[in-house]
Amino acid sequence: MIGIIDYNTGNLGSIKNMLDRLGFDNAIISDPAEIDQASKLILPGVGAFDVGMNSLQNGGWIAPLHKKVLKDKIPILGICLGMQLMTLQSEEGTGKGLGWINARTKKFNFADTTLKVPHMGWNLVRIQSPSPLQQELDKLDEIKFYFVHSYFVLPEDSSNTIYSCHYGQDFCAAFQAGNVMGVQFHPEKSHKFGLKLLNNFASL
Repeated sequence: MIGIIDYNTGNLGSIKNMLDRLGFDNAIISDPAEIDQASKLILPGVGAFDVGMNSLQNGGWIAPLHKKVLKDKIPILGICLGMQLMTLQSEEGTGKGLGWINARTKKFNFADTTLKVPHMGWNLVRIQSPSPLQQELDKLDEIKFYFVHSYFVLPEDSSNTIYSCHYGQDFCAAFQAGNVMGVQFHPEKSHKFGLKLLNNFASL
């Protein structure tokens, strides 16, 4: 079962609908005690970094998530803010992140004032390092996803970047560090591209 973590943030319904469409057993988990039922996890999220971390802390999610991710090594996919929460810290907040990947979350800061923040809309991505999340997508001439974000993840090890994107600068659009995976874009809003990526994750 794929567990979608409900910590009071994120586009849960759309993610569940896509997994239902793909035919994978899944459930929205709102009680940390139910997390052991999951063989894979999705950590969605929209909004501010500190708010997201506080919601995880206050909801009793931190210890169960650490166990499943760091000890049991089950696959987990962070989406948008969920990806950023997996890093050490963010320029958006003052608290620490989950620290599952050696990376920090930075804010877009452009000298070119014609570039608006947040980065919003469809954008092309490029494969940087191989990952099971790319299966079949790597055969396409163009791969694009839907983005809405003002911050981006900067991994310490560039080989963790599996997709890059350009908006004023090149940035990490998706990473993988073992069983820990994150995407800055919204696969649940990315039509056939997002459907294929979620299918790849669910098939791991």
